[in-house]
Amino acid sequence: MKRTLPVKGRFLRRAAGMLLVLALSWALGLPVRAQEAPPLVDAKGYVLMEAATGRVLAGENIHGRLPMASTTKIMTALLALEQPDLDRYFPVDGRAILVEGSSMGLLPGDQVTLRVLAAGMLLHSGNDSAGAAAVRVGKTVEGFVEMMNARAAGMGLADTHFVTPSGLDADGHYSSAYDMAVLAAQALQNPDFAAICSQSKMKVAFGNPPYDRWLTNHNRLLEQYEGAVGVKTGFTKKAGRCLVSAAVRDGVTLVCVTLSASDDWNAHRTLLDFGFSQVVPTDLRRFAGEVLIPVAGGETLTAAAGPEGSRWAGLLSGDRVEAETVLRPLLFAPAGKGQVVGEVRFFLEERCIGTLPVCLREDISPRPVPEGKNWAEKLREFWNLFWKKKEAGRATPAE
Repeated sequence: MKRTLPVKGRFLRRAAGMLLVLALSWALGLPVRAQEAPPLVDAKGYVLMEAATGRVLAGENIHGRLPMASTTKIMTALLALEQPDLDRYFPVDGRAILVEGSSMGLLPGDQVTLRVLAAGMLLHSGNDSAGAAAVRVGKTVEGFVEMMNARAAGMGLADTHFVTPSGLDADGHYSSAYDMAVLAAQALQNPDFAAICSQSKMKVAFGNPPYDRWLTNHNRLLEQYEGAVGVKTGFTKKAGRCLVSAAVRDGVTLVCVTLSASDDWNAHRTLLDFGFSQVVPTDLRRFAGEVLIPVAGGETLTAAAGPEGSRWAGLLSGDRVEAETVLRPLLFAPAGKGQVVGEVRFFLEERCIGTLPVCLREDISPRPVPEGKNWAEKLREFWNLFWKKKEAGRATPAE
């Protein structure tokens, strides 16, 4: 938790705040970046969010409940891609594909897979693919909509309610810019979702029998903006132009949402540029140190372990990240280098913004047992060693 000392006087408070930011930035090695005013956006609701921290970098009416058109298909595609047997062909439901609006071209009797339907939703914004996926996964459209709302509640999307899987206008079908950003950030953590929505074009096979054909993504930013990785367009007369985009630079992911925007493409380019100019790309691994874990039955009493891999986030100057390492209480020999023995969790203002596995830094060989000792002696020796280590405490930071 950050603490500030009460200082009298507006000038002194500002000066102390600037000194604190400079000191923390110097200590953490983060560049000091001037905080600029966010650009103006003509939209009924918009938000720019840093995905790892969930921090809102810019926005207006971010919790306003508004229709979101086909950006609804982010949830529909995510639920479809979380099912087993994504590449198993099945016949589409003839009634489910009889939906007005945009279509990927499904016909009664066509054979298709859930992965192909997700591509039809995320690239071609197919209302027919959303209907077919809904019936396949939820048995009925109504059953699938219940799944959508249950998942939204589980994500904490307090200003979201689904009525259709496609996003066609309906009473009670709404979301907010903030909720759509949270949904998109979580959907991008699904590898299949991220792979599909980042494609400008994608070859898929469906039909009766299936044959290859190409789908083109409606998201212009994939070709017009450096680092763009998705996510979904949308439009209805009631909702206006809706767009959820995401871009990655230097490991930092930004998510931008505009609902009913007059010039969404330029608005997203401007907002994303602003966001990347404000954050500091930071590998959270730098905040975690090496640890020691107790070993039972090994040649040594402890073994060195540490975080493996990288976890990036876009921080602001002055951010303080805390790392919490959770280890097994005891490691039994033998064990190999690289074995996962725990997890390190990174917190920013009590919010977990990422994790990394903690792995052994060395091989642990079993301690040889002297000849002639019976099982009782071996067991007694083990318990003596166990309690000795317990009294010494659990894993302690390595120096």
